[in-house]
Amino acid sequence: MTTDTADADDHKHDLAADPVTDRVHDNSWSANLEGPEHAEDRALVVEQALSAVEHTAPGNHVNLVTHGAHGHPETYLYDVLEEADDDVEYEYVDQCGCGGHVVRVHT
Repeated sequence: MTTDTADADDHKHDLAADPVTDRVHDNSWSANLEGPEHAEDRALVVEQALSAVEHTAPGNHVNLVTHGAHGHPETYLYDVLEEADDDVEYEYVDQCGCGGHVVRVHT
C-alpha cells in the first residue's frame, strides 16, 4: 500500500492536535491557539479558529489567542474570518507578552 506523502503532511495536524473545543459555548471564552503544534502549522491555527467561532453561541465572543510564530493575524486570519461569515465582527485586542496575538470575534 502506498501513501501520498503530500496528502499525509497536509493532514498531520489531524492526528497531533486536540480540538480547541468540543461543545458550544453559551458565554464568552478564549481559544488557546498557542501550543507548539500551532507554532508549526498555520493551517491548524486557522482551522481551529474557525471551529472556535462556530462553537460560540450568538451574542457572545471568543478571544482567539494565536501563536506569535505566524505574526499579526491580519496577514492570515482576517480574510478567512470574513469569507466564513460576512456578518462576522472582529477586533484586534493586543499582543501578549509571549508574542502571541488576541483577536476578539463577536458572534
